[in-house]
Amino acid sequence: MSDTGLLQQLSYKKAYRKNRLQAAHWVIDHPGTFGELLTCCFKNEDDVSYKAAWVLEFVYLEQPSLLFPHLDIFFEKLPTVTRDQTLRPMAHICEMIAISYYKKKEKKIVSCLSETHKKTMTECCFDWLITDKKVACQARAMTALYYLGTEFEWIHHQLRQILEQNIHQGSAGYKARGKKILGKIRNPES
Repeated sequence: MSDTGLLQQLSYKKAYRKNRLQAAHWVIDHPGTFGELLTCCFKNEDDVSYKAAWVLEFVYLEQPSLLFPHLDIFFEKLPTVTRDQTLRPMAHICEMIAISYYKKKEKKIVSCLSETHKKTMTECCFDWLITDKKVACQARAMTALYYLGTEFEWIHHQLRQILEQNIHQGSAGYKARGKKILGKIRNPES
């Protein structure tokens, strides 16, 4: 890894929003380091991976177009993420991509999100939903799958089955998001 200053930005001790946002702004100001940030995100056994993922989430919130040229790498590596601390921001990015693509129909994401990316996102989101993942990751997966299901009808059928089966034993957050998504599946006009 080159000495760009990114690792220094990721070396914060406390995960305060201010620290994550400061690191994200640094990456936005130094867009040439974005690829390095992405590489850091997928080093599962390294403690810097989850910090990099938190920063990636903030970068995506403020400047999503920085990720677009790297979507192939993002989706190629996404199934390899195992740490809960890294999965939550990755699931949030998937949710935001799905909303931008299907609901907002933003031209930049529509032009670069491929069928392969959608397939990988679908597989990862279902995996997060049916395995023992934190509720924040599962809730984001539900929303992403709902929007993917507006293009691929089979997804809604599978998503509905999983939610109906698991909603009663889920946490309050799981139940709230699950009920919302089930309502949207049953009544897409709402």
